[in-house]
Amino acid sequence: MSGKIWTHKGTFLLAAVGSAVGLGNLWRFPYLTGENGGGAFILVYALTIAMVGIPILIAESLLGRASRKSPIMGMRYLTESHGTSKGWQSIGWMGAAAAFIILSFYSVIAGWAIHYTGLMFSGSMAGADAETIGASFGDLLGSPVLLLIYHTLFILASGLIVGLGIHKGIESGLRFMMPLLFIILLIVLIYAVVVGDAGAAMSFLFTFNLADLSLEGWLQAMGQSFFTLSLGMGAIMAYGAYMSGEASLTRTAISIAIVDTAIALMAGIAIFSLVFGSGLEAGQGPGLMFVTLPIAFADLPGGAWLGGIFFILVIGAALTSAISLVEPVAAFLVERFGFSRPAAVAIMISGCWFLGIATVLSFNVWEEGTIFHTLFGRSAFDVLEFLTNIMMPLGGLLIALFAGWALSREEVMREMATNDSWFQVWQFLVRFVAPTAVAFVFLRTIPQVEGYWAPFIGSIVIIGAFTLGRTFVTRSQN
Repeated sequence: MSGKIWTHKGTFLLAAVGSAVGLGNLWRFPYLTGENGGGAFILVYALTIAMVGIPILIAESLLGRASRKSPIMGMRYLTESHGTSKGWQSIGWMGAAAAFIILSFYSVIAGWAIHYTGLMFSGSMAGADAETIGASFGDLLGSPVLLLIYHTLFILASGLIVGLGIHKGIESGLRFMMPLLFIILLIVLIYAVVVGDAGAAMSFLFTFNLADLSLEGWLQAMGQSFFTLSLGMGAIMAYGAYMSGEASLTRTAISIAIVDTAIALMAGIAIFSLVFGSGLEAGQGPGLMFVTLPIAFADLPGGAWLGGIFFILVIGAALTSAISLVEPVAAFLVERFGFSRPAAVAIMISGCWFLGIATVLSFNVWEEGTIFHTLFGRSAFDVLEFLTNIMMPLGGLLIALFAGWALSREEVMREMATNDSWFQVWQFLVRFVAPTAVAFVFLRTIPQVEGYWAPFIGSIVIIGAFTLGRTFVTRSQN
C-alpha cells in the first residue's frame, strides 16, 4: 500500500473536513436554521452529531482503514474475511451510487456560485432592490445554457484535481484550499460583524427554546448532522483507506465534527449578521444564499467585493466536497478494471455530467407542469435528491450495524487504539443509538409516511435493523 497512504497523519483530518465543509455548511445549514427557529435547531444538531455522527464517522473510517480498498472492493473484502452475507457489500455499492448521484446535482448548484461571483465583482448588483435580485436568480434558473456551462466548469475542475492522484491532486489541493477557505471565512465574518447586526445573529443562533422546534424541525436537524459529515456516501470510507495506521480514529473523528460545526456556526453568524443588519427575514429557505444574501450585500458598503469573496468561498468549499465524491467510484474503477486514474476519473465525471443535465433541465424545460412532472410527480432534481436522501441514511445505518456487530472486539480495539470504556460506549452507540436515530431520519424522506403510520413503520425499520445486527451475534456464538 506504499504510495496510497496520506503523506502526513493529519491529511485525513484535512480531507474529511474538506469533504464535510461544503454547501451543507454554507447554504443548507443556515437556511434550515433560519426556517426552524435558530438555537433549538442547533442544539439538536449538535447533540445528534455527538451521539450519532461521531460514532458512525469512526465506524466508516474504521471500515476504510481495515480494508485499505475503495468502498465497493473494501466491503467485498470485509464480508469475505468475516464470513458474513454478501448482502453487506451493498454498503459499498450504495455509497458509490450516492456519491455519483449527489455530484451530478451538487455540481449544478455549485455552479450558481460561479455565476454570483461574476455578478458581485462586476458591480451589477450594487444597489439593486429585492425584486431585481430575485428576478436575476429566476433568470439564471431559467437558462439551461448558463446552468450547463457552470455545471461543466465545476465538474471539470473537480475531475482535474482528483485525476492528478492522491498526493499531487487531492492532498496538495486540500493543503492549499482549506487554509485559504478558512481565511476567507474569517474575512467575511469580521466584515459581517462590523457592518451587520451581530447581536441579533448571536441571539437568534444561541437562544435554545426547544418548544419552538417542531417534530419536522427535529428530524431536519438530525438529518443535517448526518448529511454534513458526508456519512453514507463512500467518501469517508475511501479517504479512510489512505489513513495512517498511527492516526487515532476517535480523536480525528471528534476533531472533524468540531471543525465542521465551528465553520457552520461561523458561516451562520456571518450570514445572519448581514441578513438582520439589512432588516431582512431569516426564514427564507433555499433562497437565503442566492437571493436574501445578495440583497444584503447590495445595501452594504463594499458589499459587491465582499459578496464576490464570499461566493469564492462557496465555490472552494463546494470543490473540496466534490473531489471527495469523485474518489469512491474512481478508486473502484482503478482497482477493479485496472484503469489509469485519469481514465477512471474521466469516466466518473462524464457520467455525472450527463446525469447533471437532468437537474439543469428540472429548473426550466422540465419544470412544473411539463411531462416529467406528470410522469414522476416532482422535478428531476427532487427525484435525484430523494434517492440520495434514502441512500445516505440507509448506508449509514448499515455501516453502524456492520461495524457494531460484525467486527470483533479485538479488531475494533486494534484499529481504534482505545481503552475498554470508550470501546463499550462507542459499541453501544453504533449498535443501538445510531441505528434508532438514523431510522427515524430515514422515515422523514418517505413522503407517504404520515400521521399514525410513521411510528408503526418506524418500529418495523428499527426492529428489522436490530434483527440484522443480532444475526452477527448468533453467528459468532455458533
